Amino acid sequence: MQNIISHFRLTNSVGEPRPLKTGLINDSFILPAAITNGESYFLQRINHHIFTDVEGLQQNIKTVTDHIRKKLIEKQVSDIDNHVLRLIPTLDGKLYYKTAEGDYWRVYHYIGAGHSVEQVNAESAYLAGVAFGEFQNQLSDLNHNALCESIPNFHNIEFRLKQLREAVETDAAGRLSSSRDILAELEKRAEDMCLAERMFREGKLPKRINHCDTKVNNMLFDDHGKPMCIVDLDTVMPGFVFSDFGDFMRTAANTGAEDDSDLNNIHVNMQVFAAYTKGYLSQARFLTPTERNMLPYGCRLLSYMQTVRFFTDWLNGDTYYKILYPEHNLVRTRAQLRLLEEQENCAEQMQRVVME
Repeated sequence: MQNIISHFRLTNSVGEPRPLKTGLINDSFILPAAITNGESYFLQRINHHIFTDVEGLQQNIKTVTDHIRKKLIEKQVSDIDNHVLRLIPTLDGKLYYKTAEGDYWRVYHYIGAGHSVEQVNAESAYLAGVAFGEFQNQLSDLNHNALCESIPNFHNIEFRLKQLREAVETDAAGRLSSSRDILAELEKRAEDMCLAERMFREGKLPKRINHCDTKVNNMLFDDHGKPMCIVDLDTVMPGFVFSDFGDFMRTAANTGAEDDSDLNNIHVNMQVFAAYTKGYLSQARFLTPTERNMLPYGCRLLSYMQTVRFFTDWLNGDTYYKILYPEHNLVRTRAQLRLLEEQENCAEQMQRVVME
C-alpha cells in the first residue's frame, strides 16, 4: 500500500490507511494526515472490470470537477475543496496509478467536514433535489460530448431491450416458460419506453451531463444539514435528465424495498416525490419545457429499465447481479414491475406536482 501511495503528489505524510466499508464497486481507504492540520486523502482502487476505460473515467471526473470548481470560483465560494471533489495527480501527472498486477488506483482530497445520510424523508429528499438540481445546472453549459460513457449504454433502454430479447431467444437457464407474464408486461410497454431515444434522434430532446446514481448517500451534508458536495462521480456521463430524476424516485420514493417479496408494501411515496421535485426544480433552471413536462415519464422509464435489467439477468442465470437466494432476481423483477405499475397509477398526480 505504501508503494502505491508513494506515486501520488501528496503535500504531507500520511498515517496508516483506514479501510472504509462504503460502496459496492470500488475499494476505499482514508489516508489520515500524519501532521497537525495536514491534508488527509481518500484512496480508491477502481474496479476496472466494470469501468473498463479507466482513462476515460478519470478524465470525465476531472472535466466535471474542473468545470464546477470554475463556477464556484466565479461565485467567490469559500472553502471550495469542501464543495467539489479534487483529484490528486501522480508524480508523472496522471490521474491514476496502475500497478504491475494491473490494478488501478486514484486519490482524492478527503472532505472530512462532510457527512452522508442514509434515510430519506421529505426534508432530505428536498435537499437532495436542490443538490442534484444545482449539480446539473452547474454542468448545463458543458457540452455532453466532452465526456465519454464510463459504462457504455448504461441508461440506453433500446440497448437494454436488445439484451432482454437476446436472453429470451437463448433462454440459457430455462426460466422463460415460468415467467412469460413478465415478458408480456415489458413488451407491451416497450415502444412507449423508447420514446426518449426517438425524440433525441428527432432533435426534440437534448442529452446532458448526469450523475446517473442519484442516491441520497452520494452527497455530503455540512454540520447544519445543508448539501455540501456531490460525490461518487464514476457514472457521470451523457444522457437524459430523466436518469437522475427518475433513478432517485425509483429508490427513494418507493415505500417498499427494491427486492420486496411482499408486493403490497410497494407504493409511490408522494411526499418524497413532491419534496424532491420542488428542490430539483428550484435549481434546474436549464430545463426545456419538454424536459420538465416529461419528468414523471422519467420515473417510469427508470423503473421499467431496472425491471428489464433484473429480468434479463434472471433469464441468463444470474450472471450480473449478486443474489442471496435462487429466485432473488425474479423477486427483484416483480418488485420493480409493481413499482412501475404504481407510478402509472399515480401519473396524473405526479404530473400535477411538476406543473405546480
